[in-house]
Amino acid sequence: MLHMRIRNQGGRKMSEAISVHQLEARQPSHVTVATASLIGTAIEWYDFFLYGTAAALIFNKLFFPTFDPMMGTLLAFATYALGFIARPLGGVVFGHYGDKIGRKTMLYLTLLIMGAATAAIGFLPTYETAGIWAAVLLVTCRLIQGFGLGGEWGGAVLMAVEHAPADKKGFYGSWPQLGAPLGLVLGTLVFSVVSAMLTDAQLLSWGWRIPFLFSIALVLVGLWIRFTIAESPEFQKVKDTKQEVKMPILEAIRMYPKNILLAMGARFAENGFFYIYATFVLAYATQSLGMNKQDMLNGVLIGAAIETFTIPAFGALSDRLGRRPIYIFGAVFSALMSFPLFMLLSTKNPQYAWIAIVLGLAVGHAAMYGPQASFLSELFGTKVRYSGVSLGYNLASIFAGALSPLIATGLMTAYAPATWPISLYMIALAIITVVSVYFATETRKIVQS
Repeated sequence: MLHMRIRNQGGRKMSEAISVHQLEARQPSHVTVATASLIGTAIEWYDFFLYGTAAALIFNKLFFPTFDPMMGTLLAFATYALGFIARPLGGVVFGHYGDKIGRKTMLYLTLLIMGAATAAIGFLPTYETAGIWAAVLLVTCRLIQGFGLGGEWGGAVLMAVEHAPADKKGFYGSWPQLGAPLGLVLGTLVFSVVSAMLTDAQLLSWGWRIPFLFSIALVLVGLWIRFTIAESPEFQKVKDTKQEVKMPILEAIRMYPKNILLAMGARFAENGFFYIYATFVLAYATQSLGMNKQDMLNGVLIGAAIETFTIPAFGALSDRLGRRPIYIFGAVFSALMSFPLFMLLSTKNPQYAWIAIVLGLAVGHAAMYGPQASFLSELFGTKVRYSGVSLGYNLASIFAGALSPLIATGLMTAYAPATWPISLYMIALAIITVVSVYFATETRKIVQS
């Protein structure tokens, strides 16, 4: 009898062990999750950056043709900036539900919203057929884009960071960060191919719509990929133990007000410099310097492509040296490039322009962007992490990424042909970031609950 009881207990334990093993086997690895986050994020950034490329090159002619070219470009960048203004709202809404329902569900919704808004732009009438209402519709689509992206970033990086091993969160957290340069590469490449295959008249007539409509196919791929990943284990633990908070965004503000502000400051240089290189430089080089549009698109393409290798390299380095030293290096390097950037562009030599863009994106920006996901995520506890990181990340976008092309274009218009005011503005962005990161806590070995 005793023998049978012992044997039954042993069988039960073995069955439980096998069950747990099978459950773990069904869970996707951190590599799979990071890859899925990367692909989905790349598609969303494709949607977002495509607008920036179009704003720099053709939207002034399509939606603001009654203004002179530079003023039309300024207005196009203004509509571009509106996407950033909507991002904090998306961060608040999706952050709230991401901390209550889960990260995975929010990733489906944000991808659908972004894809629908981008495809809608491809169907919009232009000023020639709809007058001022064309610009109104364009602004509406841009606001919807910003709302979707505001909630997407937090969910994507948290899925990668919260699935990753404790000693490799910097490296795997950098994978969804690759979505930005990959999205830029894809958006610029598609726009370049369409632009190269068509005449300028065809591009302005109907060809510009093709890259936006291509988003439909990409979104379907992204939804299928994201369907394969499991919920974040760290959030699942919070849910299983019923530790969710009622109002995550308010709780994040109450518990981590300093960290939200520091997260915002940390993004000023990273976000501002990226959009100067990816959008303003295109408009400045083609309109003020008369450089070839395709040459400049190729420069952005090369810089973003190289950055896909340097971002994970800097992310991995932050696992060894810490988040703060790598981040500060990137901000200081970016500041040092602010004057050489325009010196190289002023030569009107495409190869020199490429060197400037590559250094700015693949070194300065990548050193900040690589460790950023893990750095910002680790500033907040799991129960309010989606809300906290989304709020800090997206609020900075209004003051940095949204305004940098506008401010740079305004300074160019006011002080042309001088470029030193733009360089000083870029240095100011870097100083804000260096100070913010310096006063932040080193998070490499911190585990927030």
